[in-house]
Amino acid sequence: MGSYRLCVCFTRRFRINEAQPPRDVKEAFAKYSEAGSHMSAEQLFRFLIEYQKDGGVTIPDAERIVEQVLQRRHHITKFTRHTLTLDDFHHYLFSVELNPPIKSQVQQDMTFPLSHYFVYTGHNSYLTGNQLSSDCSDVPIIKALQRGVRVIELDIWPNSSKDNVHVLHGRTLTTPVELIKCLKSIKEHAFSASPYPVIITLEDHLTPELQAKVAQMLTQTFGEMLFYPKSECLEEFPSPEQLKYRIIISTKPPKEYLEAKSFPDDENISQKRKDPDEDIWGKEPSDLTTCQANDYKSDIEMGEHINDAEDTDEFDTKSCVIEPPGYKRLIAIHAGKPKGGLEEVLKVEVDKVRRLSLSEQALEKVTVSHGKEVVRFTQKNFLRIYPKGTRFNSSNFKPMIGWMHGAQMVAFNMQGYGRSLWLMHGMFRANGGCGYVRKPGFLMKAGPHSHVFDPKAKLPVKKTLKVRVYMGDGWHLDFKQTHFDLYSPPDFYAKVGISGVPADEKMKKTKIKEDDWTPLWDEEFVFPLTVPELALLRVEVHEYDMSEKDDFAGQTCLPISELRSGIRSVPLFDRRGEKFNSVRLLMRFDFD
Repeated sequence: MGSYRLCVCFTRRFRINEAQPPRDVKEAFAKYSEAGSHMSAEQLFRFLIEYQKDGGVTIPDAERIVEQVLQRRHHITKFTRHTLTLDDFHHYLFSVELNPPIKSQVQQDMTFPLSHYFVYTGHNSYLTGNQLSSDCSDVPIIKALQRGVRVIELDIWPNSSKDNVHVLHGRTLTTPVELIKCLKSIKEHAFSASPYPVIITLEDHLTPELQAKVAQMLTQTFGEMLFYPKSECLEEFPSPEQLKYRIIISTKPPKEYLEAKSFPDDENISQKRKDPDEDIWGKEPSDLTTCQANDYKSDIEMGEHINDAEDTDEFDTKSCVIEPPGYKRLIAIHAGKPKGGLEEVLKVEVDKVRRLSLSEQALEKVTVSHGKEVVRFTQKNFLRIYPKGTRFNSSNFKPMIGWMHGAQMVAFNMQGYGRSLWLMHGMFRANGGCGYVRKPGFLMKAGPHSHVFDPKAKLPVKKTLKVRVYMGDGWHLDFKQTHFDLYSPPDFYAKVGISGVPADEKMKKTKIKEDDWTPLWDEEFVFPLTVPELALLRVEVHEYDMSEKDDFAGQTCLPISELRSGIRSVPLFDRRGEKFNSVRLLMRFDFD
């Protein structure tokens, strides 16, 4: 029972109702229990095979589920009854641990070259906050690795006395952290969430002497964990399976003679304009596109060179007459771009692979006229996309434009909380959260006359997803009674939608359930999908507020390619992407 004080004299009382099984759950129980009051393990097995479409499940699996449910609900280790009641059955379906929406194991073949996978990629991984004045630390690096991020970016600069190496965001007020501290933390936490390789991308602003010192740090810190090729350049990347528990270095190889930098770089551009992505929850991802281009016209028009900080050199050329021994040899993934126009930049070479970096605006500009060339380039080489320099608040951009063109490394500010980062979290929940998600086959195929996937082509509907939102529960356990409303229980509604190629993107909303901590919506939504392989299911719950902005009550994002059919328990996450202890939705997924 909850009490809400209206004034000095009056108090409203509300009962927090226990979550009751929706109609579909009752009907499924009646059908598979053969109209009985209890469901046996054999009957549960039939339900799992026929209704949930859980291929590969066995009767012993069903028996274990029955045992787990009875132990959880009745707290008796030796229970004489080995069947489920309707409430037990509902408890099982609504259990995130027993009935999740996607599997937690690696599902994909990990023996293809690295370039065949999307890779969970961080941007300026050492920053604790904004891009201008926050502290640099190894803490956000540790957090990223624990979440499954596989690409860590470090900007390395000489310290004030020019005798050691610091990590910091150059030409800003960010406070530095020592490189060796970051490297030791990477070594300690690299494989806490995934056994697959960690790639360290270095934005190098060092003299040859300090590059040699970095080479020594890398070899001493990582030892045999460090992977580097025997030849100067790889002709093809090894696979994630071959590179388990290995550390890979990627940066621009040093040159014997370096030309002075001729253009300002996108990543450290002067922060003179206010980033329009101010909303604390972020704009809808479909809005974060070229509609902002006019505000950043000068950023885009820095030249046809499509400049990247890693493709320029920052230090005094007079001292650059000797290549640092060992440093170049440690670089497994060579960054940089050829001189010339777009044709040269996106040229696929037979005898070597490389990494190209583009800003988010440069990618949008390039894909207008060379979209298919970008796809062809990413079939063999790495493409990294990073946020524009004016995102000084560490906000992020729409990642789908990179993924639909095959870009493996869509680099995100992991501290830039909002809807764009939720999409990133959702993509890399796939494949057991290991940080590598194999690209769809159509992005890797080349047909007659070298034809590749055209992201702009209009495609027919390939699959239809039906989503039913039954109910939600757990808020009364994770939130204070007056968190959403001082005077009454919350008025929840859910938003369900698709993030994917433009033709597939849409968002729908349930009705508002008033004064209920355990809302029952029982509404179905239908989503036709032209490219289901790249589509993500977005779910948000909000609390309606008549006078102010609606309150956030949870979110999740799930890869549609791995959604399990049937009735599932869907856990919700907070704005930072941390899972709530208890808040979850009961949903059903069906594919036509």
